[in-house]
Amino acid sequence: MKYYGNRKNVGFDKFPKQGEELGRKVNVCFNYNTSKIIKGKIVRDDMEKPMRTIIQLSDGRYILGTEGQYSIK
Repeated sequence: MKYYGNRKNVGFDKFPKQGEELGRKVNVCFNYNTSKIIKGKIVRDDMEKPMRTIIQLSDGRYILGTEGQYSIK
C-alpha cells in the first residue's frame, strides 16, 4: 500500500484551522458561465496550510474552490 502526501497539521486526529465560510451555502459556476449555476456547500475552508477550500455540489460531486467560481448565498 502506498501513502501520498504529508502535512504536519493534517492527520488522524488533527486538521487545519477552519474559516468562517465552513458550512456556508454557495452558488457555483464554471468557466465564468453564470447562466449555469449549481448550488453547493463549503465543507472545508482551511485558514492555514494547505489552504484548501472544498465544495460539495448539490449533485454529490466535490470540487476544489479553484476549479470553478463561487459566491456565498
